[in-house]
Order: sequence, then structure tokens, then C-alpha cells
Amino acid sequence: MRAFIVDAFTDRPFAGNPAGVCLLDQPADAAWMQRVAAEFNLSETAFVHRTAENTYGLRWFTPTVEVDLCGHATLATAHVLHTTRSATPDAPLHFTTLSGVLTARQHSQGAISLDFPADAPTATPVPPLLAEALGAEPQWTGRARHDLLVELQDAATVRDLTPDIAALADFSGRAVIVTASVPNDTDHDFVSRVFAPAAGIPEDPVTGAAHCVLAPHWAERLGRTALNGRQLSPRGGRVGVDLRDDRVTLLGHAVTVFTGELTP
Repeated sequence: MRAFIVDAFTDRPFAGNPAGVCLLDQPADAAWMQRVAAEFNLSETAFVHRTAENTYGLRWFTPTVEVDLCGHATLATAHVLHTTRSATPDAPLHFTTLSGVLTARQHSQGAISLDFPADAPTATPVPPLLAEALGAEPQWTGRARHDLLVELQDAATVRDLTPDIAALADFSGRAVIVTASVPNDTDHDFVSRVFAPAAGIPEDPVTGAAHCVLAPHWAERLGRTALNGRQLSPRGGRVGVDLRDDRVTLLGHAVTVFTGELTP
């Protein structure tokens, strides 16, 4: 079985979010995939197998749990299928997942777009002790399907945040997303960071699924559906988003940094 490590949502190695990608001949046992993901010890490892022409089964695992949606590992998978010529050039790829059928398309200069479900957050009162866990005062909080979205005062507050990671596990099923707008930046409309200790990920470098929450939030706030986000993790990464009703298009690049063979 061929295995890869791909840096997603970046156009250069050793930035963005690294994902493992395993090309399978057939569906694999979930317990085995979980052990492989723990061995890779990346935020997510994707397992993909072909079911029909340009159609694939796709599952994602963190080092500790299976997740039902992962943007960067889907981007990495599409990149691998295109660069290894496992898929028909210029044809859309369809992935059957726990979040339904997701579509990936390759564009000029290596960019890949992903068609994902939007996950608009609903405003909620600020949870008790959240400010203490974050080390910053929330300006607004909202609940999405799996995540807690927290808007902070400005980009500098998001960048300089040093939260109590263990304490954040009590506030969301999957992740706590912190964000702020960037009014005077011509390259990015908003910034974010994502903490997911409940899923075994203290801080995720660049998170496609989080942008399914961020896109509807900032589209409503800023009055535009096409936006650019910057995730301010130490590795950093850029995600373009375009909100269309209940779907979000995520746009990014990916770079393969490792190829090998996985022993069964």
C-alpha cells in the first residue's frame, strides 16, 4: 500500500497542515486504520479506495478517533490522486464519506477546490470559565455542529493567544475555533486558530472543516460570500472560501513531502 505525507493549504513544503494519505485496494478494518493513524501521529490520516471511475471511499482518523469531516486531508488525498495519475486528469473527484459525497476539482497552477457542507454557528451565551481557559475575553460565541466558535477582539489577540489546552476540551465536542476579522489587510479577511484537544489535537495547523464554520460566520458579518482566511498556527496556511447557500467551496494548494510503502 502506498503512503504519503502531504502538506495541505500551502504551496511550499513544511508549512500548512500535514496529512497522511494511504491508497488502499479495498476497504480496510477500522481498528487497523486507527492504529496506522496513531503511527503517523499527524492531525489526520486519510484512507482512500477506488469504487468507480473518479469515485472513492474516504475515511479520516486522528491519532485517537475517527472524524466525519476533514478538509486538509481531503485536499491532500485529491492532490495524491492527481499527482500519481490515479484519477482521470481534469475530471472532478467524488468522495463518499461520513459527511456525504464531497467533490474535489483541480484548477490552474495546482490549486484544488473542495465542495463541503456549510456549518453556520448559532449565537450562544459565553460559556462560564471560557475566558479563563483562553486567556482572552470573547466578543461573541456560537455553536456549530461539532465546534465552538469564539470571536476575539482582533488578529493580534488571536495570534498571541496561549490558552489552557486541557481546559478547552471541556467546551466543545471537536474543536474550539478562535477568530477575528482583519479590516485593513488586503490579503486576508479573517484569521483563526483551532484547538481540538478532545480529538487528540492540541492545535491544528490549518483546518478545512473549521472554515465550513468560519465561512458563513464571516460572510454574514462582512456582507461577502468570497473570502480569504489565514490560520495563524506556527506552520500557518491560507484557505479561500466561497459560500453558496448551504455549501462552502474551499480552495488551496498542497505539496507532497514524503512517499513510501505501508506494510500491511
